[in-house]
Amino acid sequence: MSKNYYDPADLRKFREITEWSEELGTKFFDYYGKVFEEGALSAREKSLIALAVSHVVKCPYCIDAYTKDGLQRGITKEEMMEAVHAGAAIESGATLVHGVQMMNKYKKLSM
Repeated sequence: MSKNYYDPADLRKFREITEWSEELGTKFFDYYGKVFEEGALSAREKSLIALAVSHVVKCPYCIDAYTKDGLQRGITKEEMMEAVHAGAAIESGATLVHGVQMMNKYKKLSM
């Protein structure tokens, strides 16, 4: 029987974080709920953003939650994958642009 470090059942326990810090946990969940309300962006658009970010920050719980949320909102597998690729492109670009810092430092040190 294989065990994973991340137990999918733990996602259902997320609200339990308030048990050890009620004030901060409650404030977080109030904020989180407010962020995902309809606004200038639709809940569907926010779900796609959350799915992409979930991959960038590599959170298996978030990936599970926002894949399920996306399906419930009618987001297609193609839209999901395109969002994941958009997140990956930004993450890759952010890594590569720091290469300029390395190039600048190299030039300065090798003078």
